[in-house]
Amino acid sequence: MPIIEIKVPSVGESITEVTLSRLVVPNGSVVAMDDLLCEFESDKANFELNAEAAGTVQFLANEGDDIKVGSIICTINTDAAAANNTAPPTAQKTIVETTTTTPPTTETNTTYATGHASPAAAKMLEEANIDPKNIKGTGPDGRITKEDVQIYIEQQQKTPATQAKTTTPETKTPAPQAPTPQAGARSQRREKMSRLRKTIAKRLVEAKNQTAMLTTFNEVDLTEIMSLRKKYKEPFEKKHGIGLGFMSFFSKAAATALLEFPAVNASLADEDSIEYHDYADISVAVSTDKGLVVPVIRNVEGLTLQGIELAIKNIAAKARDGKLSMEEMTGGTFTITNGGVFGSLLSTPIINPPQTAILGMHTIQERPMAIAGEVKIRPMMYLALSYDHRIIDGKEAVSFLVRIKQLLEDPIKLFLDI
Repeated sequence: MPIIEIKVPSVGESITEVTLSRLVVPNGSVVAMDDLLCEFESDKANFELNAEAAGTVQFLANEGDDIKVGSIICTINTDAAAANNTAPPTAQKTIVETTTTTPPTTETNTTYATGHASPAAAKMLEEANIDPKNIKGTGPDGRITKEDVQIYIEQQQKTPATQAKTTTPETKTPAPQAPTPQAGARSQRREKMSRLRKTIAKRLVEAKNQTAMLTTFNEVDLTEIMSLRKKYKEPFEKKHGIGLGFMSFFSKAAATALLEFPAVNASLADEDSIEYHDYADISVAVSTDKGLVVPVIRNVEGLTLQGIELAIKNIAAKARDGKLSMEEMTGGTFTITNGGVFGSLLSTPIINPPQTAILGMHTIQERPMAIAGEVKIRPMMYLALSYDHRIIDGKEAVSFLVRIKQLLEDPIKLFLDI
């Protein structure tokens, strides 16, 4: 029978391994050409794999498995009978489920021998010191999946509590304390760290260990910015179809200041040279269910507030849907992170290598401020600039942060270029 082998595609020169994050179609399904088969998670971005032909798909890995780029992820049987199968989805699913105990006679049988654990499941079995013979696999050809192991562990944790209750009633606690199941429900679980989370951890540790990082702080009075937003938010949204947020003002101010202080916008090319940029490609930290990602907005110095808001909305949506491309994740010259949306009052953000600086925004609080000899309540925000002291001197870092403060406290300077 004609069998097509589908391999994991290359998604970047530095990426040699990916994680199979989700099977979109069940094993043994009949698919049409270009149907979405599965999703992968790489060090920098997620991507999808589509069917290269119509037929019956047979996956060679389970969700959570790590797979080398270029390896075969699945095969598609393009036999005419399989490709033209018109059985309804429910019937196809039933057939797959009722025939898993009788492995199909294809070349993939030896890979999915009954009782054999997937890499992810094998690791869990080893960590929990469990004999795989105790577990009945529910994966393809009876293969043990990580879900099988997790269910087995949960059942084993419940069993001792039940036995103790039925065999040793005299050890029960006094009646007033009896209805406290929380005391015995000391469950715990272990999950494999996602590839994105491992990459984030690695890069953050490298940034701390390989840079001379220092943080300087200042505070900004957002009275004028808030007044502008209040006055023009409605007509702005009516005309452009998008809200007027704080990030556009901060991004525009940062881009202006970056061109005035090139060292803050530079990167360390190697041990002997510094690479300067005459443009501001700003990475914006976006929190997702899988971790923090920093997609890039290109040429912020030339964008309007409307353009910045649209770009932020676009990359944030892609980030949360796992649709960011490699190009959208690389090449930034500076980063802005806003911990204020979660209530952070003050923090020391970590540099995003190979960049040399990162701006941290924080929550806005009304505080009493001494202004022209009078105490007034003003909306204040603490700003933090972490920078690599190997490239940026303290004077430049402080002056850069002060410049951002000036632009935000008198935002008309942003539009008059003064």
